Amino acid sequence: MKTIQLKTNINCSGCVEKVTPLLNEAYGEANWKVDTADPKKLLTVTAADADESDVIKTVGKAGFKAEKWNEAMN
Repeated sequence: MKTIQLKTNINCSGCVEKVTPLLNEAYGEANWKVDTADPKKLLTVTAADADESDVIKTVGKAGFKAEKWNEAMN
């Protein structure tokens, strides 16, 4: 399994609802989550076929932004 974390502008439950169908279809219902309580609004995707650029495109299709993030960037 591969885990990708991206900083997003998905900031509320309504936003999560909009992106849910696309992420469920691409990665599976149990393979992603958005931490809306975190200031970075981190999206974590864990899937064997997860590709960072594909995740960014999927989030973009729902009208949101996702960008590369890692702990060193804080």
